[in-house]
Amino acid sequence: MATHRHHGISGDPADVESVTVRYLMYVLLPAWFVPGAADYLMHRRTRIERTSGLGESAIHALMMAEISVPLLLTLLCEVNPLLLGISAATAGVHEATATWDVRSAVDGGREVRPAEQHIHSFLESLPFMAISALLCLHWDQVAAIWQGRTQAPAWRLRLRRKRLPGGYLAGVLAAVASLIAAPYGEELWRSPRRTSTTTSARFPGVTTPPRTSAPGTRPSWPPWA
Repeated sequence: MATHRHHGISGDPADVESVTVRYLMYVLLPAWFVPGAADYLMHRRTRIERTSGLGESAIHALMMAEISVPLLLTLLCEVNPLLLGISAATAGVHEATATWDVRSAVDGGREVRPAEQHIHSFLESLPFMAISALLCLHWDQVAAIWQGRTQAPAWRLRLRRKRLPGGYLAGVLAAVASLIAAPYGEELWRSPRRTSTTTSARFPGVTTPPRTSAPGTRPSWPPWA
């Protein structure tokens, strides 16, 4: 069967490795942008600037950074034990931050509707799906880590020898900027302005409104409960 290779990726449908790489590049990564943009719209619909405000919005920015760092490293650098470790660690941190995010929304009085909860399920599962695929593609390196056979150079970030297509990288960066960075940047910019304006009108002379608990309730602990 005739095959062709573009930047080291085979067009042969029987080449499992290349099929997996194409799945990561053209299915899984674009799939992240859709729920990411939808989540922003849910925040806007439930008036985040009038409820949980800047605190929750800052957590969203943190979560975007937690995903963007391993994403950019994977696109630009060779996949080695260090990159796999960074990706696994950030996925775990992202999951913990997601729990903190929902708690922040609830404590701030913002309604997290069923549709938004389902959107969160996609945003939480996609990083683990991507890392699982990377581990399968580079199982030899996983085995080397497990058996303690890695060398010092394996724990250094290096640019890819076979770089991904420039047009593809430009498209990914444009999507990140337009569908993730710009919307969540707008949310972050809007929240402190609206929070400050609303607070000043409701509580003259104070920066933040007093927080009170409903009668008969106790503060929640631990914070993720």
